[in-house]
Amino acid sequence: MGDVLKLGLPAGSLQQATLDLLGRAGWKVRASRRSYYPGIDDAEIEPILMRPQEMPRYVESGVLDAGVCGRDWVLENGVDVVEAASFVYAKQTSNPVRWVIAVPDASPMKTVKDLAGKRISTELVSVTRKYLAERGVEADIEFSWGATEAKVPRFADAIVELTETGSSLRANKLRIMETILESVTVFVASREAWADEWKRAKIETLTMMIQGAMLGSEKVGLKMNAPRAKLDEVLACVQALNRPTISSLSDENWVAIEVVMNEADVRKLIPSLRAAGAEGIIEYPLNKVIL
Repeated sequence: MGDVLKLGLPAGSLQQATLDLLGRAGWKVRASRRSYYPGIDDAEIEPILMRPQEMPRYVESGVLDAGVCGRDWVLENGVDVVEAASFVYAKQTSNPVRWVIAVPDASPMKTVKDLAGKRISTELVSVTRKYLAERGVEADIEFSWGATEAKVPRFADAIVELTETGSSLRANKLRIMETILESVTVFVASREAWADEWKRAKIETLTMMIQGAMLGSEKVGLKMNAPRAKLDEVLACVQALNRPTISSLSDENWVAIEVVMNEADVRKLIPSLRAAGAEGIIEYPLNKVIL
């Protein structure tokens, strides 16, 4: 058997988003509800599904060569690993997630100082303890095994909880007092794996293709024809990754233009291109964009 990269993939809320992203990057992962060892169409990768909360420890120790988890759990575990890349995606959105201090809507507490002597429930115990200590606040911080939002006010005075949109907190009649940490998804590697030439190259290939897939999901390609006399007006409308590709057509009075754009900009751009003289405009999706 040749070289193999032992790769940890997050089980739970990030699982499907990660598997979908790997699929767009070029690796088809087949996960079963009954197994933590999914199949993959790459004999050089051995994927393992694991809770992201504990993954950094297994990467640091070398049980895993690399893994995908939140930067929050790297900080919480206090491990020494290599952050090979960061990816801004979560369960519901493509934004960083936040760990926030939340209290009941009716609570008189307004600032972190008001937490002195209070009981706080969270999964992120170490980071929370450090955050409060840096602000001179002593509180009783207890580990929450889940359903943290249900702990207040009966079992705790406040919680430190992960949120993407804040909707779940609002639904549970909680208000955010302060954000203590923003986190993104990271690709981490053990020091030993990073020092191995083959494993490092494999990790760098994975991260390059994943980043390309993420960028590709935000971009589209545009093709169009334009009269050569109108070329400057058409080009003034477009903002490309670099410069647009311009090709001559069989009719020397016309050119073909191809450009990569942010998808969100296209709906406003196409009318401007049409008004500037472009014709035969085609929009097409991109699978990956490698910079």
